[in-house]
This record gives sequence, C-alpha cells and structure tokens, in this order.
Amino acid sequence: MSPTSPWRGRLVALAGIALSAFNLRTAVTALTPLFDRVSADLGFGPTVIGVFGMLPTAAFALFGVVTPRIVRRIGLERAVLLAMALTAGGSLLRGASADTATLLAASATALAGMGVGNVVLPPLVKRYFPDRIGPLSVVYISVLQVGTFLPAFLAVPLSDAFGWPASLAGWAIPAVAATVPWLVLLRRSPVASPPLPGELRVPPVAAPPHRPLWRLPLAWGMALMFGMTSLATYTIFTWLPTILVGAGGDRALGGNMVGLFSLLGMVSALTMPLLAVRLRRPFWLVAACAAVMALAYLGLLFSPLRGTMLWVLLLGLGPATFPLSLTLINLRTRSTAGAAALSGFTQGVGYALGCAGPLLFGWLHDLTHGWQLPFAFLGLCLLVLLAGGMLVNRSRQLEDEWDVASR
Repeated sequence: MSPTSPWRGRLVALAGIALSAFNLRTAVTALTPLFDRVSADLGFGPTVIGVFGMLPTAAFALFGVVTPRIVRRIGLERAVLLAMALTAGGSLLRGASADTATLLAASATALAGMGVGNVVLPPLVKRYFPDRIGPLSVVYISVLQVGTFLPAFLAVPLSDAFGWPASLAGWAIPAVAATVPWLVLLRRSPVASPPLPGELRVPPVAAPPHRPLWRLPLAWGMALMFGMTSLATYTIFTWLPTILVGAGGDRALGGNMVGLFSLLGMVSALTMPLLAVRLRRPFWLVAACAAVMALAYLGLLFSPLRGTMLWVLLLGLGPATFPLSLTLINLRTRSTAGAAALSGFTQGVGYALGCAGPLLFGWLHDLTHGWQLPFAFLGLCLLVLLAGGMLVNRSRQLEDEWDVASR
C-alpha cells in the first residue's frame, strides 16, 4: 500500500467497524426461532415471551440516551470495546442459563452492548472515514443486515446439532472477534484516536455545547424519522404472520414472508447511503418510502392473499429510511461529538417510539376485531415520518443549532 493510499492506517478500523456491525442484532434474532424449545425447558409462557420481545427496543432506547455520556467519559473506541464485551458476555451467559431470570438478565446484558454499539458506530464512521461516509455506511449497514437474518437461519440447525444453550452461546464468538481491532487501535494510540489520512492524530471527543438536543428541530426530525421507521418495522415483524394466517394463509406463508421482509433490508442498505450523500435535500426519498409503505398497507388490508409477494416486497423496501437516518447522522454533523450526540438522541427517542408500535397495533385489533383501525394507525405514523423528513430536509448541520455560542 502506497504512503498516499487513502486506506493507509484505516484498515484495522474498517475491520473493527464491520465486525462490530455484525454483532448489533445477533442476540435479537438468535433467540426468537428457539422460543418453543427454550420455554419448554425453562418453563415460561407467552407473557414472558412478550417480555423478551420488548427487551430489544427498550434496551436500544435506554442506551441511546446513556451512550453519549459513556462516550464523553471513555471515548468512542473504548465505548465500542465495552459494547462488544457486553454482547459477548451476555451471549455466553445465555448459554449457561438454567432459569428464566438468568436468561432475561443475560439477554438484557447482550442487548445493552448492542444498544451502545448502535450509537457509537455512526460517529466511528465519521471519525475514521470522513471522506467516505457513503461507502462506509453501505458496508456497516449491510453487515448489520447480515447479522440480523443469519442467526435466524442458523438458530434451529445449531440447536439440533448442539442444543439450544450452545446455539445461543456461540454468538459470543463474533463479538469477541470484534474486540480485536479495537484493542489493536487502542494499543497503538491509547490516548488519542488513531491517525486519519494526512494526520498524525485526531482530537478527542469534545465536551458538548449546552443547548439541549430536545430543543432542536433537526434532532427531532431525525428522531421522528428513525422512530416511525422502527415502529413500522417491528410492527410488521410481529403481526405480518398473524395477518396472513387470519386471512386464510398457512403458517409457512407467514414465516416465509417475514424472512423475505428481512432480506429486502439488504437492498436499501446497499443503495440508500450512496443516494443520501449525493442529495442535499433527501425529502423526496422519505416521501417515496412513505408512498411505498402506504401501498403495501392498503394491499395487506384489502387483498392480503392476492398479491402477497408484491405487498411484502413494498414493505421490505419502505423502511429504507432506516439506513437513510443512520447516514444522515453523519451528513448533518461536523464533528464526532455532534455525531455521537445526534446518534444517541435519534436512536434513544426513536426506539422508544418503536416500542409502542406492536402493542398499539395489537390493542387496536383487539378493540375492533378487524385490521382497518390498526392500518389507519400505521398510516398516521407515515404522516409523522413525512414531518420528520421535512425537518431534516434543509441542508444544515447540528452544530449550527446546538452550539449556543454560534447563535
């Protein structure tokens, strides 16, 4: 590699970002396919399964709020190292769980690590690859998607071969692997961050300005856009099989359509970040995603078993506002401190909103014994998504609103 290569000094960081991204959903999707076996062995029922189902968004919301403070105290690299250590430790403890309480605690530990990792990866991309935000966003969001669907496909075969404890504990291995690049970088430069191209050092994360993020329109726009995307995604994950089975489809159809919905996330992960960096005003992308999802909702409501593949295809493409939001965290900030703060607020508030989706959708269905009102609720959420897109549309930086001294 030539001394002027743009990758000089950054390959280890690239490996760290990619390996860490892979581990951001493994604890979520590795357990779900095994609930029947695990619940039979440990003796818990549907209510506890519902608690497990709420843990991911609750943990992601909580650590979205907490992680910026962790970053200010220990730095980005140590924060992602902590994230991977918690993920690995929680995964190992899952495999050793002999009762429901231990499994819940182990899952909470692993998900806490993933919640920290969610927040720190966007500013790490900004720190090490400020000149390649689009391509690096494609890399880490695509790897995140692989880490989402691969454990779901492997969970049952691994359980058949080695038992469910080994199937769950085995996901500690990639988390441990992800710690290695960050240990190397910290050993090279234990105080400041490793070098960027043309620089010997980058400054540590600065203390934040004093204006609260909840008072900033840009921050709320990002949170609403991310939150409505999360709400729609988790609602579809939870209720799509029930909708199709209730219309006369079989369980296999429901499972296959959820799998297709998950896989289609790769399409937006590979394309949306590259589109985002080329557009100063991304509102039309948000509007296109909202329109696609509105068509999918109407199709599932009025013709769930005719055109099912088309409706799920549209459903899978609609949440492209997820990679768009993650990319905009870097495009709408100037500093790693700004990116870390905006990432925490966006994901903290966003995942808190996402928690409500499956519950409200189900409550409305129970209330009316139909799907019209639940889908009307999702339609209203699309209007909120559009409002968030309008707030982030103007090309401005967080620091323009955040720094009291600049106003």
